[in-house]
Amino acid sequence: MKTGEAPGIGGSNSLLEAKLHSITQEAEGIFIFEIRPTRGQYFPEVEAGAHIDLHLANGLSRSYSIVNSQDDRDRYLIAVKNEVPGRGGSRFIHSEFRVGQNLTIGRPRNNFRLREASSHSVLIAGGIGITPLYSMIQRLERLNRSWELHYAAAHRERAAFVEQLEILRPKTHFYFRSDHGALDLRQIVKESRLDADFYCCGPTRMLLDFETATASIPPDRVHAEYFTARDQPALEGGFEVVLQRSDQRVTIQAGETILDALIRLEIDVPYSCMEGVCGSCQVGVIEGTPDHRDLILSKEEREMNDRMLICCSGSKSAKLVLDL
Repeated sequence: MKTGEAPGIGGSNSLLEAKLHSITQEAEGIFIFEIRPTRGQYFPEVEAGAHIDLHLANGLSRSYSIVNSQDDRDRYLIAVKNEVPGRGGSRFIHSEFRVGQNLTIGRPRNNFRLREASSHSVLIAGGIGITPLYSMIQRLERLNRSWELHYAAAHRERAAFVEQLEILRPKTHFYFRSDHGALDLRQIVKESRLDADFYCCGPTRMLLDFETATASIPPDRVHAEYFTARDQPALEGGFEVVLQRSDQRVTIQAGETILDALIRLEIDVPYSCMEGVCGSCQVGVIEGTPDHRDLILSKEEREMNDRMLICCSGSKSAKLVLDL
């Protein structure tokens, strides 16, 4: 997992005004939302694997992968599955979004970058986890690079982009549980080319199995993107945070995160997912030792102790000095 661009959805410079241009059904329970700019003709450039934050009228903010080609500058396409038992974002989008309405979105960020120079790319998707990988496939095809996709889902009818991907056989392989298909991650990794890069996005259980299957592969060739947190946030509290730029001091109480404390004190900081999976709240660390709980920073980046995600990570030291 690689660090993305410097985050920031807290200020006006990091927000984009947009309009919902169209809504189409991609699969059962999955809609494609086409978003276009309301100011100027183009959105900021993106790379395959990037995502945007949707700031919803009910106060929620949710991250969604951009699924169209990175060559498209006049629109962003996102695929949203209606997760009935989810946290409420997808239900709100499916029930409330209407063509023509104005939207507020964050600038694109990318924590799941494609290594375009790789000799071969092995892409592994579970369910709606196909979304960032679909943009990668379009890029790899454009560059005429070598790749293969292994796509697992419960049912063909509830899987996005199946028709588009079937055209690309034999590079694409499907594993539908309703057809008694079973994806064996260990076998896929074992039989793959020795020079391959591996990418995975899907449910947490699949990602944990993926990490196990690729444990012996150099970390720079293993890439994963989580949709939900794997670890519990640091809620122990009992340490002090110093905001270097504003010279403010905050005591983090038990039961709250650093982000919770800053919001409580009405300190303006960027954030979105509040689970350590999107990278919005990443800040620089000037002094102290973070207790990392995110899914963005690599092992090497964590060991540098010069950055952290304040929505979920805490402190191993009595004081943290942050670049805020």
